[in-house]
Amino acid sequence: MSIENRAVYHPPSLFLLLRHELIKTFFKWRTYIGFITLAVVIPLVEVALKLEGGTMVQNMTRNLSRDFLLIGNLFNAYWVTYTLMMSLWVHVPFLIALVAGDQLAGEATSGTVRLLLTRPSSRSRILLSKYLATLVYAALLVIFLGAVGVGVGLILFGPGDLLVVGKEFIIIPAASVPARLMLGFGFAVVSMWCVSSLAFLFSSLVENAIGPIIATMAVIIVFFVIANLPIESVQAVRPYLFTTYMNVWMQAFEMPIRWGEIGSSLLRLSGFSVGFYLVTWYIFVKKDVLS
Repeated sequence: MSIENRAVYHPPSLFLLLRHELIKTFFKWRTYIGFITLAVVIPLVEVALKLEGGTMVQNMTRNLSRDFLLIGNLFNAYWVTYTLMMSLWVHVPFLIALVAGDQLAGEATSGTVRLLLTRPSSRSRILLSKYLATLVYAALLVIFLGAVGVGVGLILFGPGDLLVVGKEFIIIPAASVPARLMLGFGFAVVSMWCVSSLAFLFSSLVENAIGPIIATMAVIIVFFVIANLPIESVQAVRPYLFTTYMNVWMQAFEMPIRWGEIGSSLLRLSGFSVGFYLVTWYIFVKKDVLS
C-alpha cells in the first residue's frame, strides 16, 4: 500500500502581498514625482525666504510690536515649515492622487488585471494589500514634507518660537514646537489617507490612471468651493464634506489644543476613508475577470 504525498498550497499572507505591492509601487517612476517635487520646491522656497530676510514675519508682527516686546527668533525653521504646510496643502493631494489613482487603473492599463484577479489569493486580500501600500505611500510623502521642511529650515534659519497667525496671534514656545509639529503631521497623514482612499476608489472605476487623478482633484476643488460659499443653505452641507475636516492638522497649533474637536474630525475622516474603501471593495470583488 503506497501513500501519496501531495503538497498543499497556501496562499501568500497579507504581509507578503503588501511587501510585493510596495515593491511594485516604489518600482514605478511616478511614485517618486511627489518626493522629487517636494525635494526641489521646499529648499527653493526656503532659500527665497532667507533672501527675503523675514519681511513676512515683520509685517505680521508690526502691530504687536507696538504693544508688546517680542524677544527671540520668530523667523525660524518651525515658522517656515508651518507656512510651507499652509501653502502646499492644495498641491499635496495631487501628488498623492498620482500614485493612488494608478494602483488599480494601472493594472488595467498594463493589461495585468486579468492575471491579478486569477491569483490564488482572494480578491479581498489582494485589494487590501494594494490599499495598504497606497496608505504607506501617502504617509511617507507627508513625513517627507515635514522632514525636508524642518531639516533645511534648521540649517538656514535655526530653531525658535512658532508664530501662528489666525483669528488670534499665538506664540508657541520653542520647546513645545517639535511635539506640535509631530502632532500636526500625524493629523495631516489621516487627511491624506482620505484623499488616497477617494483616488483609490476612482481607480477601480476606470482603466486609465489619468481619470482618477482628475476626478479626485475635481471633487476636492468643488467641495472646497462649496464649503466657502457665503450662503447659509450651502453651509448646512459642510459637515457632510470630507474637505471640511482636512485642515484638522492646523488644530495641533492652537492654544489650548481642543482634543474633542480633533478627535471628531479624525473620526469623520476615518469614516470617509473606510466608506470609500468599502465601495471600492464591492466594485473590485464584482469585477469581471474577463473584462
